[in-house]
Amino acid sequence: MDRVRVQAVTQFTLEDDVNIPENKPDVAALNLEKGELVIDEIRPGTDSVTVRGRLSFVALYHTMEEGSSLVVLEGRMPFEERINMQGVVPSDTVAVDGEVEDLSVNMINSRKLGIQSLITLTARVEELYDEEAPIAVHGDEKVEYRRMPLELAQIAIAKNDIFRLKEEVALPSNYPNIFQILWSNISLGDMEFKVMEEKLAISGDIHLFLLYEGEGEDHPCRSFETTIPFSGALECHGCREGMLPDIRYRLGQQELSVRPDLDGEERSVGLELVLDIAIRIYQEEKLEVISDLYGVTKEVSTVTHKADLRRLLSRVTGKTKVTDHVHVTDGTVLQLLHSEGSVALEQRSTVENGILLQGALQVRVMYVTGEDEAPYGSAQANIPYQYTLEVPDIAPEDMGEVRAEVEQLQVTMLDGEEMDVKAVLSFSTVVFKTIPVELISAVNVSELDSGKMSSLPGMVVYMVKDGDNLWNIGKKYYVPVDALRELNGLDSDELKAGQKLLIVKGS
Repeated sequence: MDRVRVQAVTQFTLEDDVNIPENKPDVAALNLEKGELVIDEIRPGTDSVTVRGRLSFVALYHTMEEGSSLVVLEGRMPFEERINMQGVVPSDTVAVDGEVEDLSVNMINSRKLGIQSLITLTARVEELYDEEAPIAVHGDEKVEYRRMPLELAQIAIAKNDIFRLKEEVALPSNYPNIFQILWSNISLGDMEFKVMEEKLAISGDIHLFLLYEGEGEDHPCRSFETTIPFSGALECHGCREGMLPDIRYRLGQQELSVRPDLDGEERSVGLELVLDIAIRIYQEEKLEVISDLYGVTKEVSTVTHKADLRRLLSRVTGKTKVTDHVHVTDGTVLQLLHSEGSVALEQRSTVENGILLQGALQVRVMYVTGEDEAPYGSAQANIPYQYTLEVPDIAPEDMGEVRAEVEQLQVTMLDGEEMDVKAVLSFSTVVFKTIPVELISAVNVSELDSGKMSSLPGMVVYMVKDGDNLWNIGKKYYVPVDALRELNGLDSDELKAGQKLLIVKGS
């Protein structure tokens, strides 16, 4: 079995003022910004964990000075945060996921920017453990036992791995050569993981967007967008077809470089990506465990403990459409340059036969205005959504981790001041049903209590009551179930209230 032994979430704000380096021109207006959280050190203590890392940010702005009209500014903001985690000890392995919830870059003056970001850190200690359950009885003592059928999903493989991607993309012939890349956005879509013999097959799409200055006297600004399908496999010892994958992944290290083509011209873009993958693969099994037993010639008692077993409830995906209009407040839209979106999953709650998801689609758009003083503009919008991911028979304790992605995003101009946004959001999850059971962990055998046995009649006609069954009647009188069935000529174990049963001690 696997479980999260302890988990904690914390939020904090990073703020700083950043001066424009001397080698960069003045800021006339801001266009785009993005941030990535990098965790450098995780240091567990007693009931707490200290996380050290940095926020790497990139801002794109335009300037009115001669030369390049669009300028890229990069920087980093270090942090050290202490997270309270009751039960953590220094020897624990703590995993920490970080997310940039909100990033805003504001212009203080033409030589200084204000950076503010809301950071969420989720820390967890995951562990593997064995849950033991009896499946057979051996020994000389005569005992009666009954079995409980279970459909279970037990962990077969639990490990973290990386998958490297290397691709090269050539610009179309009608695009100018690349002078410098101003802005890039890389995302993954249509990711699929398939368990095969001794390996995990991986496939998906790389979505690449570039905003670059082209070669030439006027350094034309061009945007380029493409989708690159990829496939590959990771070695995964112990994998077999039919196993159940529950894979979490994130795009880690990204390297983008401009390369010369065969003619020596700067027209190729090289991508080197690292996919961080948390692999959890489960095996479904049907078992019969011994749920209870009693002695016939000896006193047999059981020691039990509570356990939460699991079975696969559902692997489910769902999609919903989001539409809205974005109004431009600064300038007039002459041409759209770039649009990008991300899904914020703000609330999850269990409803009848499903998971209710609520959040917002965060959209950023960059455009050309045609105005000399402010040639570029940007707009952003948070478009709310509500969607129920259908999961029949789900209970609150069964909820799995939900992954949300922007599958499609289309932004079109309606007029110079309004844009139409259409998007398809996709959600996926693997849900395991929690099965609370009492498992036998030990059996105690002792001699029968002579006083108790003498108080039981040698023969009795028993009147069946509501809730009675052959098992609890046999257990009460120390008589095997088969003997009760045979003595009373029963073809099944079904009993009705008022029915008479003959019980003979020692039969």
